[in-house]
Amino acid sequence: MVSKALGKYVQSLHQKKYRHRHGAFLVEGGKSVLELLSSDLETEHLLATAEFASQNLAQLAGRVPRTVATALELTQLGTLATNTTALAVARLPAEIPLPPTLPETALLLALDEVRDPGNLGTLLRLADWYGLPGVVLSPGCADPYAPKTVAATMGAFARIRVWERDLAAWLPALPPGVGIFGADLRGDNVHRLTLRPAGVLVMGSESHGLTPAVEAALTRRLHIPRGPGGGAESLNVAISAAVLLDNFYRNQ
Repeated sequence: MVSKALGKYVQSLHQKKYRHRHGAFLVEGGKSVLELLSSDLETEHLLATAEFASQNLAQLAGRVPRTVATALELTQLGTLATNTTALAVARLPAEIPLPPTLPETALLLALDEVRDPGNLGTLLRLADWYGLPGVVLSPGCADPYAPKTVAATMGAFARIRVWERDLAAWLPALPPGVGIFGADLRGDNVHRLTLRPAGVLVMGSESHGLTPAVEAALTRRLHIPRGPGGGAESLNVAISAAVLLDNFYRNQ
């Protein structure tokens, strides 16, 4: 049985202002909760069905305060359409300093006002797949710790570092020679380039693209050509990022 106070606290974390106030966020679903428990993130409280707890005793034993909850309670307290396994409250991680020289030796993904939490979560998952050191978000991006974003990362939330920066100020201040790449219909055909995974790949919102000040900071524009007979007007931002990232890592 979930207490009224705990239930109210969990539901408050649906909103960004309370996530910031309490320094905590929600992780929903058995797979994501297990990813959380195996990570370096701090778990504050776990709500789980008796069945889920019994099936995962090794991961749960003595780890965190735990409350047995029904599937109905988990569904009512969370944001998923149904939740028959678990829900956890995790502490927001402290931001690790972003070394200014990092883009000289590795590739960072920077997102410019990507407001859709599903797209943001998928982009964080992509960064995890390619082993990027982290993702830089402009202040206009969706919250990386919103429930929908966390769910869309499929566990990547527990591994990918996130930094928030004013991209219009941060990008021009990078060391000289750092490549700042962005997608552009007028750019170079990415399939004909030999790229190495260093610098910053900037992706903008699907509806508006890059903001003018961020676009002005690009040092190279990349174009994903349509296939013969292709008629789609555009690609989803996460799909575009996947194609571009693959070209950076193709020869590794």
